[in-house]
Amino acid sequence: MQKEFRAYPFEIRANKDSPELIGHAALFEVLSEDLGGFREKIRKGAFEKTIQTDDIRALFNHDPNYVLGRNINGTLELSEDETGLLVKIKPPETQFAKDLIKQIERGDISQMSFGFIVNVDEWDTTDKDNPIRTLVDASLFDVSPVTFPAYPQTDIGVRMAKDVLNDFQNRQKQELELEEINAKSQERKAKLLEIKLDVVKGEIK
Repeated sequence: MQKEFRAYPFEIRANKDSPELIGHAALFEVLSEDLGGFREKIRKGAFEKTIQTDDIRALFNHDPNYVLGRNINGTLELSEDETGLLVKIKPPETQFAKDLIKQIERGDISQMSFGFIVNVDEWDTTDKDNPIRTLVDASLFDVSPVTFPAYPQTDIGVRMAKDVLNDFQNRQKQELELEEINAKSQERKAKLLEIKLDVVKGEIK
């Protein structure tokens, strides 16, 4: 399983006493743009398990040197609502966090990216030229306000999307090959059964 990244808009809410970053890091049942040969959507419940069991960080630019919050100590709150994955970050009283809040308030930084590993996905290949992937269960490892979101149009995004599509196509190929092997096996068993029946009939005669 490889790590993947997606980006969504988010917003900041802040006050003098307790600045807070809040927004949706992922939206449910919203079809993405072309990710490089396929489109994608996230099913409600895809993050239900991970936000209860995994140790997830809020970082800046996915950089572990800039930690904004952590779910196990309550400085990062993650939940699913009807819209998507709701993120609430209580940033630390550090200079980089204060600078980040100012940059967000100015609109210099206005999007969030989240990193995840897919555990279960489903593919709709009704349109073979434009299959749709649904994320059913995924493990989060971080959510991050980012300067440059991991758009699928970037070189890295395109390569990663192609890897995802190739993995699915390889699985499809393996499943077809397995079906062919099983079909041939059943065919051989049927022929052996016919031969045995012919032998039995010959003995009876």
